[in-house]
Amino acid sequence: MNWFFITVGYSGLFPKAPGTMGTLVSLPLGMLILIYFDTNTLFLATLLISLIAIKAINSYEEKSGIHDDKRIVIDELAGIWMALSIAPAFGVAPDAVMNLSNGFLIQSILAFGLFRYFDIAKPSIIGRIDREVKGGIGVMGDDIIAGVAAGIVTAVIWQLYLQFQMM
Repeated sequence: MNWFFITVGYSGLFPKAPGTMGTLVSLPLGMLILIYFDTNTLFLATLLISLIAIKAINSYEEKSGIHDDKRIVIDELAGIWMALSIAPAFGVAPDAVMNLSNGFLIQSILAFGLFRYFDIAKPSIIGRIDREVKGGIGVMGDDIIAGVAAGIVTAVIWQLYLQFQMM
């Protein structure tokens, strides 16, 4: 078991709000992938990391007997990367990141906030997965679905903003 991997560079060891810390560490990493590669790379990296994480989490839970240890934040990385692969779902040149008119930074921050909301509140199927699915699939599954929800809601909000701006 790779503790560095499942705690995302030990960010999950932060004593207060390890999930938020793990997401904060993962957000700029995902943004960098979008900037220097593309959406497909981020999406595929998310899937690959998720598969590896499921196996690592299963191993950890088997050895420790602890389900969904709060120090494990690789699920937050997968969730925020999933959200970023949906919205903003495009990369920008490094010098255009701070240009608010392209929406990259705004959507990335909005995706962060919405992901944390869905991950903490666990509405609907997100909470059901968290409660009922055991092992690594349960740990990863609720965050991936929270990321999908955050990405979709972010994309919808951004499109509504653009429509109102054109009026």
